[in-house]
Amino acid sequence: MSHDAPRAPREIAGLPVAEFAFPGPLREELIAAILRGEKTSTSGLLSDYERDGDAIPQAGDRQVVIDSELRPVAIIEMVEARVIRAGDVDEAFARDEGEGFESVADWREAHERFWHGYADETRTYLGDPGWRVSDDTLIVAERFRLIRRLPT
Repeated sequence: MSHDAPRAPREIAGLPVAEFAFPGPLREELIAAILRGEKTSTSGLLSDYERDGDAIPQAGDRQVVIDSELRPVAIIEMVEARVIRAGDVDEAFARDEGEGFESVADWREAHERFWHGYADETRTYLGDPGWRVSDDTLIVAERFRLIRRLPT
């Protein structure tokens, strides 16, 4: 994504890089949840993958998680990745995001706030000046497991 943050490397030690949120407090909170084993799922807009030319992860793929300073902090392994409608996210997936969501509505509110925070990029990419997240918005729903913490 083309934001003001420094651009992360696409690979480290031959593994694709996994970025959670944007550099800053939210990313650090998400990484802490991963390292505690509380965050085992994540979701992103399919249009972001398409715009950035990123492949959808496959089960067994490993990624290096980086922190806000672009330092590697962990290795995760995909358990599952699938394209689904935002309206099809279930409570188990929402809770597994490890951000304290108690319902799908909580998940949806937080994700809409995040995704609408850079909606102009999405609108431009999609050629849809009125784009907003809806039940039919396609997302990539990923489940992963922590393989290893890396020394920082």
